[in-house]
Amino acid sequence: MKAVLDHVGIAVRNLDEALAFYRDTLGLEIHAPEDIAPQGVRAHLVPVGQPALELLEATRADSPIATHLERRGPGLHHITLRVDDLEAALAHLRARGARLIDEHPRPGAEGAQVAFVHPSAAHGVLVELKQAARPRSSLTTKRLRWGALELVSAPDGPFALDGGAMFGVVPRPLWETLAPPDERNRILLSMRPLVVEADWGRMMIDCGAGDKMTPKQQDIYGLDRTRHLDHALADADLSAERIDVVLATHLHFDHFGGATCRRGPTLVPRFPRARYLIRGAEGEDATHPHERNRASYLQDDFLPLKAAGAIDFYDGDQVIRPGIRVVRTGGHTGQHQIVFIESGGRTAVFTADLIPTTAHIRDAWVMGYDLFPMETLAFKRQFIREAIEREYLIFFEHDPLVAAGYIREKDGRRFVEQVV
Repeated sequence: MKAVLDHVGIAVRNLDEALAFYRDTLGLEIHAPEDIAPQGVRAHLVPVGQPALELLEATRADSPIATHLERRGPGLHHITLRVDDLEAALAHLRARGARLIDEHPRPGAEGAQVAFVHPSAAHGVLVELKQAARPRSSLTTKRLRWGALELVSAPDGPFALDGGAMFGVVPRPLWETLAPPDERNRILLSMRPLVVEADWGRMMIDCGAGDKMTPKQQDIYGLDRTRHLDHALADADLSAERIDVVLATHLHFDHFGGATCRRGPTLVPRFPRARYLIRGAEGEDATHPHERNRASYLQDDFLPLKAAGAIDFYDGDQVIRPGIRVVRTGGHTGQHQIVFIESGGRTAVFTADLIPTTAHIRDAWVMGYDLFPMETLAFKRQFIREAIEREYLIFFEHDPLVAAGYIREKDGRRFVEQVV
C-alpha cells in the first residue's frame, strides 16, 4: 500500500479566532471553507506546501470534532494519508488485522472519499485515509465584454497529458497537489479557444483538437468529445460558418487540430468563410518536423488549408486586426506566440502554452514539452511581472476550471483571481 502525507487536521473551537492566527498573524493563504455535513464539521484548508493544514470546527454537538474538543480540547486531531485506491488500502489493512473505524469509504472534503483507522492500530494517532476526487473540467461557454469587443471562451472539451511532461523539472510532490494525476500519470486539461467579436468581424484564436483523431489517439490523450467546440459556439449563438478569421498561436494538434474536418473522404477547412492566419516561420517548422515535435504537428491539420488557398502567412510581431496584436515568445516552439487583446484602455492576453494553466504562474514551472525552455523562462519571467503590474487579464487555454483571471502577488505568493 503506497500512501503520502496529505494534510494534518487541527480541531479548533472557533474557526474565526483560529484564522486570526494562521491567516493574519502567520500570513498563510486560506482556501474557502467547506461544510462537510456527514461529519458535522466545517473545514478550512491552509496550504503550506506539501502537506497542508486543515482547521476543523464542529457544526453540531454530536460530531467527532465536538467530542474531541470536549475530551481533549483544541489541537491535533488526525493526520491524513492520501492513497490511490481507498478500497484496496482498506482491504490491505483489514488483511493485516488493523482495527478500522470505517469499513467502507465515506464522503470527505473536496469531493474526496475517506476512511478512518482506529488510533489503537496506529499507536495512538487517528489516521484518515483519503482518495482524492477525480478532477473535473468546466466546459461552460463564457462571455465577457471587453471595451468595444465581446470575448467568448468556447471550450473544445477536456483531454489529458502526462503530468511530468506538463511540469518539466518540477518534482511530482509539488505539482500533484494542484493537478492530481490519473493512474496513467495524466492530468486533466481543457482546450479553450477564444472568439473575439468586433466591428471588423469574428476572430477565433486557436480552435482545439477537432474530430479527426483515431480511437487509439483519443485514448492516449484522454480526449472526450461529449461536449466540444460546436456545442460551445451554439451556446453563444455562433457557428463555424460565422467565423471570419482563425488566428493560430502555434500549430500543435491541441491548438489547431480543429482547423480542418472531414467531408466524406476529403479534408476541408472547418471554418469555410474564414482566413487562417499563421506565422510563416511556424508554418515552415510544422511542415518540416523533427523527432522532438513530429507527434505534435499533424499534417492533416494544416496542409488541406494550404491546398484550399485559405491561409494568409505573415512574419513578425504585428497588429493583426484593430485591438489584436501578436508577440512571439518562442520557447514552446520556435515561433510560439501570445495574443494581446486591447480595447477601452484594458488589456487581455491569450497566453496559449506560455502559461497553459493556473498552476504554471510560477516562473520556473515550465513544460517539458518546450523545445527551448530557457527561452520560455526568460520571456515568462518578464511577462508575468508586467501582467501583475499592468493588470492584464490572462486567458488560460488549458486550465480545466479557470478560463481567465488576474495574476496577483502578495507576500511573495502568486495566485489567480478568477474572472471567468
